[in-house]
Amino acid sequence: MWPVLEKAYALVHQATHVLANHEEGSGQAVRKRYQAVLQAMREQQTSLGSLSDAISTFLKVTRSYWPGLFQCYDVADLPRTDNELEQCIGSVRYGERRASGRRGAIAGLVVRGPVRVLTALALRRQCFLPRALSLSDPEAWYTMREHLTSRQEARRKQLRFRKDPMAYLAALEEILSRKEQSG
Repeated sequence: MWPVLEKAYALVHQATHVLANHEEGSGQAVRKRYQAVLQAMREQQTSLGSLSDAISTFLKVTRSYWPGLFQCYDVADLPRTDNELEQCIGSVRYGERRASGRRGAIAGLVVRGPVRVLTALALRRQCFLPRALSLSDPEAWYTMREHLTSRQEARRKQLRFRKDPMAYLAALEEILSRKEQSG
């Protein structure tokens, strides 16, 4: 059992070494090295006996994370692990709590999260000059505004429903009956 365990541990350790990227290679370089490690795992999987299922699970989980696994090597300051990401989000929540005095999730952070979180994280890293904040892609900005407006509208409907469910449902029935009559 120990030689098999040592071999499996060596494979997993090799994978973690590649993902640690001490050489500071690009995402493409890390991807190639990691593919070589995964290929070695596939080739040695049958010789690992009872641990072959563990390697199979490792390969399956890696495949599910594959599309976004290497972006952190190409994008500066992108968190590499869930723990780093949780620390970033936690620092944003802490700042929001300090600013508002509320303990729970702030509606503005829930509805406008994609913008507010990114802004808060970016401002912690550097100070922006006005020309850096000018629109570089107006179409993307309009798309983001539409997305945020639809999220805000959904939030508004939730609030209206919670406030008076019967009136909200009656209004919906009225809208549906008008559509059926006109259609």
